Amino acid sequence: MLPIIHFSEESIKPGSASWLSTSKDVVRALEDYGCFVATYTKFSQELHKQIFNESKELFDLPTDIKMLNTSTTPSHGYVGQVPLIPLYEGLGIENSTTREGVESKSSLEYSKTVAELDQIVMSMVSEEYGVEKSYKSLLDSASYLLKFIKYRGPNENETNLGIVPHTDKSFTSILHQKQVKGLEIETKQGEWIVVDPSPSTFIVMAGDACMAWTNGRIKPSVHRVIMKGSEERYSLGVFSFIKDVKIQVPEELVDAQNPLQFTPFDHYKFIHFIYSEEGKRSKCPIKAFCGV
Repeated sequence: MLPIIHFSEESIKPGSASWLSTSKDVVRALEDYGCFVATYTKFSQELHKQIFNESKELFDLPTDIKMLNTSTTPSHGYVGQVPLIPLYEGLGIENSTTREGVESKSSLEYSKTVAELDQIVMSMVSEEYGVEKSYKSLLDSASYLLKFIKYRGPNENETNLGIVPHTDKSFTSILHQKQVKGLEIETKQGEWIVVDPSPSTFIVMAGDACMAWTNGRIKPSVHRVIMKGSEERYSLGVFSFIKDVKIQVPEELVDAQNPLQFTPFDHYKFIHFIYSEEGKRSKCPIKAFCGV
């Protein structure tokens, strides 16, 4: 099983004994697995119901309407009807923690709540590593993408692969599932862990950009979705990206035992690189893009 970390009222008070112990648990989980399961005291079951009702309404729209949701950033708009992953549909909303980015009240509330959890997690990481100043500069330039995700059940003689094994290209990702299983995380030993859905839990994941920022201390988890039944599967993702400033390894994380592994890079240029021929061929795009 993945580590389960509880973010209670006490544990999210900076400087408290609970905060300090939770911080160590967070870093250990991210270093060992690249992810963990989180419960968050500020997330309500009413919001869980509202956001998944909204998700179903969105995916019930005609395909030609959904395809109007476009973006200049690859995969940030509508993605669907892709031969390699025929069961998958994704619909992204950029700048989802702002009123300019999102119209729906529940989507805005959901994005803000999850973004707050993300910032608590990364504040803990930055304190443990002694790089608070570096993280603050990134946080000031963070932008969040809310992605609604749907998988249909496979037809007869059709693949049950919902999404291919991959790491996220974000800085961090926080996933939230409804009731249908399917998400699997690969361990360092090459085993796959099935993550049980729960209306009260999130899966907090490091992305490729976080690996570069931590100079390889935290590696993103490889994950996939396998559909084993006919029931439709809904999930949500809130992904953080860094705009306008380059991500660079803090000098505190570089020494004789930990030489510099990554050069400063533009996060959005990295996303575009992934979809280039070189990026598609690379086994580790982030190393191909900005590795030393």
